[in-house]
Amino acid sequence: MTTHLVCSLCEIPAGQWLLSYTEADPTDDATREALLTLGNGYLATRGAAPEASADGIRYPATYVAGVYNRLTSEVDGHVRSDESIVNVTNWLPVTFRPEDGAWFTPDGYKVEHRHEVLDMQRGILLREVVVRDPEQRHTRLQQERLVSLDRPHVAALRTTITPLNWKGTIRVRSLLDGEVRNDNVAEFSALAKEHLNEPTMGHHGDTYWLACETNQSDVCVAQAARTLLHRENQPVIAISKPLQGPRHVGNELRLTISSGAPVTVDKTVTVFTSRDKAISEPLEAARDELADAPGFESLRDAHVLAWEHLWKRFHLSFQGDDGTAERRALNLHVFHVAQTLSRNTADLDVGVPARGLHGEGYRGHIFWDELFVFPILNLRMPELTRALLLYRYRRLPQARRLAREAGAAGALFPWQSGSDGREETPRQFFNPRSKRWMPDNSRRQYHINLAVAYNIWLYYQVTADVDFLAAYGAELLVEIARFWSSLAEHDPRDDRYHLRGVMGPDEFHDGHPDRPGGGLDDNAYVNIMTAWTLARVREAHKILGGHHTEDLWQRLGVTPDELEQWDRISRRLHVPFLPGGLIGQFEGYAELKELDWDSYLARYGDLGRLDLILEAEEDSTNCYKASKQADVLMLFYLLSAEELTAILERLGYGFDPETIPETVAYYQARTTHGSTLSRVVHSWVMSRGNRQDSWALLREALSADLADTQGGTTREGIHLGAMAGTVDILQRCYTGLETRADALRLHPCLPDTLKWLDFDLRYRGHWLHFQISHDQVLVQAKPGAAAPVDIVLDGRKHVLGGGDRILHQLSEKPPHSSS
Repeated sequence: MTTHLVCSLCEIPAGQWLLSYTEADPTDDATREALLTLGNGYLATRGAAPEASADGIRYPATYVAGVYNRLTSEVDGHVRSDESIVNVTNWLPVTFRPEDGAWFTPDGYKVEHRHEVLDMQRGILLREVVVRDPEQRHTRLQQERLVSLDRPHVAALRTTITPLNWKGTIRVRSLLDGEVRNDNVAEFSALAKEHLNEPTMGHHGDTYWLACETNQSDVCVAQAARTLLHRENQPVIAISKPLQGPRHVGNELRLTISSGAPVTVDKTVTVFTSRDKAISEPLEAARDELADAPGFESLRDAHVLAWEHLWKRFHLSFQGDDGTAERRALNLHVFHVAQTLSRNTADLDVGVPARGLHGEGYRGHIFWDELFVFPILNLRMPELTRALLLYRYRRLPQARRLAREAGAAGALFPWQSGSDGREETPRQFFNPRSKRWMPDNSRRQYHINLAVAYNIWLYYQVTADVDFLAAYGAELLVEIARFWSSLAEHDPRDDRYHLRGVMGPDEFHDGHPDRPGGGLDDNAYVNIMTAWTLARVREAHKILGGHHTEDLWQRLGVTPDELEQWDRISRRLHVPFLPGGLIGQFEGYAELKELDWDSYLARYGDLGRLDLILEAEEDSTNCYKASKQADVLMLFYLLSAEELTAILERLGYGFDPETIPETVAYYQARTTHGSTLSRVVHSWVMSRGNRQDSWALLREALSADLADTQGGTTREGIHLGAMAGTVDILQRCYTGLETRADALRLHPCLPDTLKWLDFDLRYRGHWLHFQISHDQVLVQAKPGAAAPVDIVLDGRKHVLGGGDRILHQLSEKPPHSSS
């Protein structure tokens, strides 16, 4: 039988573009499915086997960007309303059986061999299995799957079936399965799961279709499919039997097959929703698109070409100390970012889902992850950033309502957002350690407003898109400024403004020990970034001036007095400092207790969710100097030492940048890294003072989803912000790349183990090619008509036009510190 186990995929050389799993790999099926997800920015399908169904181990699922639905649940006496991304009709099902045998299912046949390969360069999932049925018949299945980047409403699956030691009649079954529900997250097991109404189904010739509506948001999701057989590139005429059940539709094909003679099954599917533009009705659109869709080879060729073009935009190569493994991990991160947010996303009115379109973690909600994602898109696909920023702009009315509910002016964007921009953060979450419900006060993370403002400004600095700033960005900035201005309380005793009742990015502290849940006073990150934001709003007003925008300021009611108030607050916000002179996380932080880290590490090992551990002990993280993730250190992530020093001086505080390494070390020692974003930020902020540890943390961040280091969460969706953040460390952190004050600035500081970087970026209309090593920097602009741009290399200004190049020698290496 060994000849049966010869696998064509095993003969493909491993490389940086292939993510490969066999039956010998320990990764569980649901985690593999998330990592092997295929998408195109419009929809995504998890990498589940076509013959599988949701059974607690495997979880086939397809998600369409922006399709949400709200359900009400009663759990332990609490009534709650939750909006979730919807698991729509499963288009994958294809299976077979010998005439007198059982259908092939994961548990019904013995799997002799299994191999899955994600070809990231082409955006194709390859799979090969050899299975044995109870009658000892061996069959090989070879599959090729794509979700078309070229045709966003089309997906396709090719299955080649080869009987290895038998012949006779075979039956092939292909379905659209509407018997689906949201059941990907164990934490949500007690919540309502049924999001779809009864479907409408039908057949016509070799085409079948299924359409259903979400039961609260009334979004119609329609799929149409066809299944064709061929052998040796010739069509096979089979006996076809229509199939239809309460929630599934498809067909069963019957034909004669010989041992060793393969037959190929091509399944093509189209997906439309009532949210789509330029259609009359989704089911009609799905059937029309299916009628126009070419065969599998043509679909694949166009799809591969689209990926080739996309990879050119996302080109980034490097030489590290682990060669292929590091490059494969980086390519995987780029791949998942690029297929979650593509040109097909731009017209959908959607945000940046924290877990991609890969699972139901966080219910598909939008948080602040765009803060980590947009720097990648700004410099490669700025038109996509622009479209995603409009997700926030369109939800300004809801943000204004949320601000009013908080007793503030302006606009407050929610910590968790879904379809319409209301606050989706639940009031409670379950602690599996104590078996108790805990209050969730993370809706106090008003710093989401600061992320929106930062993203607007960074986009403008990269693109110089004055029209966007005038039409959308200024209004967003003004309403955010009004929120913080109204929240600021002036204390005449120290002539300082204070921001109270907020949470920082840390998440372990939702209040002071004597008033848990009430928020914090003067979180340093919030206060400093508020000062930065207010200064940027005034700068935007100056940039736009009266030039075709006088009506804008009148419409928004911006007055000279208001501008003056923002300026004053931006100069007088209070910043807490620790007794030794380091920036304090918030007022009162210095009085918190130190945690016995050694004792807790010995007892629990992983302290990522220290909040759950302490609550189970009738204690609270509010009482300790312990952080889930970067808080103060986010300042060093977003701002250069020069910019941070300038802000603090504007606020009237002396700040010595030489204290940054000490500050990093102080908070690093008190951080549990309970978020995948944590190692990204810590790698970044350590890059100048401890390059060796920075590189080690980057490698850990690169493996976060691959190794599922968050304890089983990858199965619920990849961590999109962390994936983008790892790319940005190579793109901006180690290169010292900033887009600030109308210039692109570079100050490279590569770790010793990083030999060189090679990448392309788009800046203010130019495509720029960068080659950076320890010895020199090459920046070359492709020929073009865009206006020349300023490039500042290690403090020296150059003017670069289309076709120009700069070769800059790095005269001396940066200090090694502890690297």
